[in-house]
Amino acid sequence: MILTAALLAGHWAAAQVPSAPSAGRTASGIDYQLYRQGPDGRFAPRALMVPTDAPYASRAGQFLTVFLEFRTGRDSVLMSSRRLQPKPQPFPLLPTPPRGTLEEAVALLLPGDSAVFRLPADTLFAKTFQGQPVPPFIKQAGNVLVISARAFELVSREELTAREQKLRAEQAKKDAAASAQQLVKDNAQIQAYLKRNKLVARKTPGGTSYVITRTGKGPLPKKGQVVSVLYKGSVLATGKVFDASAQHGNVPIDFPLGQGQVITGWDQAIAALPTGSKAILLIPSPLAYGTRGAGADIPPNAVLRFDVELVGVK
Repeated sequence: MILTAALLAGHWAAAQVPSAPSAGRTASGIDYQLYRQGPDGRFAPRALMVPTDAPYASRAGQFLTVFLEFRTGRDSVLMSSRRLQPKPQPFPLLPTPPRGTLEEAVALLLPGDSAVFRLPADTLFAKTFQGQPVPPFIKQAGNVLVISARAFELVSREELTAREQKLRAEQAKKDAAASAQQLVKDNAQIQAYLKRNKLVARKTPGGTSYVITRTGKGPLPKKGQVVSVLYKGSVLATGKVFDASAQHGNVPIDFPLGQGQVITGWDQAIAALPTGSKAILLIPSPLAYGTRGAGADIPPNAVLRFDVELVGVK
């Protein structure tokens, strides 16, 4: 939830958003106007009810989910969290929020509130934004930040952790299903390639196909051993070479086997090669660079071919 100067500058776009008149000011100099939604759905100003609203007896240590919008003193929109994330994001309620900061302003909110705050930009950048300098365009616009906020619910740290774990589990399940579907497509492409080129491949238990073109006389490498490999990598569908040892002085790449320092397909297939072997590795995209691809040369969901030689094991 911490806003950086770069993020501010990157989201600076003109917008006409009227500022509410100040209804109160904290001892630290934060002007605020609090609103509450009535039964008719309209928002009306509400007073800060001390000590009922006082930060924070029962709320400190929890998280308040909020949407925040930052504007300059001249109403130019800098950043809207709603545009970046469709759901309100958790904001930590500190036991003792520093005076004059965004943390102190958010501490005034109760679930269901909306608010407009005006904070001195130099104080905000010094304390909330980790001492970053105030961008010149904010100084020129009055050296203040106008922050619109809408609060939704209080969430404990335990509940927030549980929600995050649930989201990660749901995403992992979706990713696994998508990978399984992609593997079917990729394996069909690999089988067609093998048939077209009259190659007979073996497959590792993890799903990487490989064709040994020269069987080495050395032992199989073991997990954790450092292997030295010469290689040429290309995209199977186009034959375009994206990297090769020949581009790096023909020096082998060294890496510890099975430690996740290379793509999964390499860890699987190199472990199946006797030292001294040459082989063709055909790696489905979920065992390579997946849906993201890599750089300009490896597109998303690309099946890869590697021509490799296991030249040594340490």
